[in-house]
Amino acid sequence: MLQKSGYFRKTGCIAYDSDGKPHMVIELHVQGDRFAIRLADLARALAGRVHVQVESLAHNWKYYLGSVNGLAQLSASGKALNIDIFECGSFTVSLNSLRAVMYGRDRIAVVVKIPEDTPFPARQKKYPCGQQQISAKA
Repeated sequence: MLQKSGYFRKTGCIAYDSDGKPHMVIELHVQGDRFAIRLADLARALAGRVHVQVESLAHNWKYYLGSVNGLAQLSASGKALNIDIFECGSFTVSLNSLRAVMYGRDRIAVVVKIPEDTPFPARQKKYPCGQQQISAKA
């Protein structure tokens, strides 16, 4: 069962990256945390199979982009945007509702959490015959 966990909202704000360059962003609020995706990157992701960065968003007189906290990409069906936030889990949003927010027809797009327990059995990685698996030790 999918559970509502947050929303996308376009505020028209400009956020500055670490180099001081301004970027138009769309805000992602998930489980009480605030993130941002650059609008130019999001448009590229919706046009093709490209990963985009989900960055932390801080407000101190102006909006500032922080560290990368996740990745987002178009779903396999092409009907949703899947978001993987490293510490929070996986989420999804309908492309129809996200586009409506991007183009100003709606105020918010609901983001739902993808359940951790999937109905498919965990698949083992299969290595080609003769290929060695090397483990890294710290």
